[in-house]
Amino acid sequence: MELDDQLCLCFHVTKRKVVNFIRIEKPRRAGQLSDCFGAGTGCGWCRPFLERLFEQAKDAGTVTVDEPTAADYAAMRSNYVHEGGGTPPPGAMPIE
Repeated sequence: MELDDQLCLCFHVTKRKVVNFIRIEKPRRAGQLSDCFGAGTGCGWCRPFLERLFEQAKDAGTVTVDEPTAADYAAMRSNYVHEGGGTPPPGAMPIE
């Protein structure tokens, strides 16, 4: 996943926005990442990825989590939603 790929597909929040939010705002808890344009508050798919970014930044001061490609990430999220894992809000990236 590249920095300009969407990490939160429900609210179209890019990885770059989250990384910069962590660097600048220095949240104390992973849940505070929701203050970054609502990241993680839709279907819930991105929460584990947000938590990993947060934990890595807290431990090492840098963010270099390996994620799948943007296409694989979207496909996995689609499976998650189809299996009843969460419900995207209106306007979220379409589910294939």
